Amino acid sequence: MKQILVTSHKLNFFMKKILLILLAGAVPAFGQPLRSPEVQPDGRVTFRLRAPNAHEVQLHSEGVSGTAMTKDSQGVWSFTSEPLEPDIYSYSFAVDGLRLIDPSNPRMKYNLLNNDSQLHVPGPGSLAWELNDVPHGQVHHHFYKSAVAGDDRDFYVYTPPGYDPAARKKYPALYLLHGYSDDASAWTSVGQANVILDNLIARQQARPMVVVMPLGYGTMDIVRAGWQRVRDPGLWQRNVEVFQQALLQEVIPQAEKSYRLTPKREARAIAGLSMGGSESLLTGLNHLDRFAWVGAFSSGGLGTNFPASFPKLDAAANAQLRLLWVGCGRQDGLFAGNEQFSEWLTARGVRHEWVATPGQHSFRVWRGYLAEFAPRLFPEK
Repeated sequence: MKQILVTSHKLNFFMKKILLILLAGAVPAFGQPLRSPEVQPDGRVTFRLRAPNAHEVQLHSEGVSGTAMTKDSQGVWSFTSEPLEPDIYSYSFAVDGLRLIDPSNPRMKYNLLNNDSQLHVPGPGSLAWELNDVPHGQVHHHFYKSAVAGDDRDFYVYTPPGYDPAARKKYPALYLLHGYSDDASAWTSVGQANVILDNLIARQQARPMVVVMPLGYGTMDIVRAGWQRVRDPGLWQRNVEVFQQALLQEVIPQAEKSYRLTPKREARAIAGLSMGGSESLLTGLNHLDRFAWVGAFSSGGLGTNFPASFPKLDAAANAQLRLLWVGCGRQDGLFAGNEQFSEWLTARGVRHEWVATPGQHSFRVWRGYLAEFAPRLFPEK
């Protein structure tokens, strides 16, 4: 399932250069391991990379304004940030223009197009994504052959603490979608969705639920084509339509057969980020017979022809919708489009919640959105 896309004519050059840099970073001088990143008690972070033959090294990190790193006499480049707020940040290095993850840091943000390293600045246990001493659920990984998409694909399932497949108790389900260039693992490996649900459930702030995280592409061609083709309207439309079919005809039936789920619309929610936000809106709002709860986090690719995308959506949907939640960060390049969609919903008389927060197009925003959205779902009667 996981793919690394590299242009063939540059493969040998890049592989040789990456290998030299990785070897340089992995073999420490004088037997001392290189520590990177190093988080100070005040939240400052020092990044380091051993690259003695490099002419210029830059840091590219969320939350960090400076980029230029300096080299010492041992060929180690370093940069120390200002204090960072407790959170999880993505970063990479640029070595003479070549993008590189941190070879001293095993924590990686996997992506189908560009991988990053991850930095954790620890915070108080009250943060939803911090690992706490609470009962933990389990994350299960499933594989299947998709007749709809014509390929092999996967999905992840989070079951809450205390879930017993042999018990009679049934659970509501949240179908949680990733964004473009991510894969089905993104919400657990980067978004900390399982940790967030563990904490919310332990605090009795969210009802125990099963979370199903499918591969969010109708066709992998849209990823193979890369960012230059993501705005191809025909390819995008095929991607969305086939994904909806795979979700409705394959993933949901498999999940409801394998897990103790309540097979009713009132017990199904769908939400996602970026591409997954648009897919959640297009799937959920056009299939209100299947979903009663819809969330969209920084939706991307929705376009502005809302009447064509939602031809039957009007105030009558209020009788079926338990919650329609739309959020976006104000510094996100997609903010204007999301705000415009909210305004259109208002004009159509469709009840919804519009949430505008600080933040860019990042999991730093979406983790918070999940922590805010999940407690609103499936209240006990």
